[in-house]
Amino acid sequence: MLTCIIRYQIDPTKVDQFRHYARNWGQAIPRNGADLIGYFAPHEGSTTEAYGIYNVPSLAAYEAYRARLAADPLGQENYAFAQREKFILREERRFLKLVSAPHGRAGGRENELGN
Repeated sequence: MLTCIIRYQIDPTKVDQFRHYARNWGQAIPRNGADLIGYFAPHEGSTTEAYGIYNVPSLAAYEAYRARLAADPLGQENYAFAQREKFILREERRFLKLVSAPHGRAGGRENELGN
């Protein structure tokens, strides 16, 4: 499994447009075959950095997913919305592989120490 992390630099005066964009992807991404973790907009700290995060089984599956997403009516509408509104200033994609699994339970260290 690969995790795709999209880092966006957004116009801080257009966060509402980014939120709209994210909600649309919240519908289109899962429908087209990726496991969406979520879209994250600025809350505190940087007002220009946002993220989209989802899982795909492989790079080949990612390519097939992207083709389906590009043909999806909501996907096409969302791409056009981003182009028209110009709230995304920069976009970077990274593919990462989880290497820390399996994870322990929350508080696991305390339980080991008898606390």
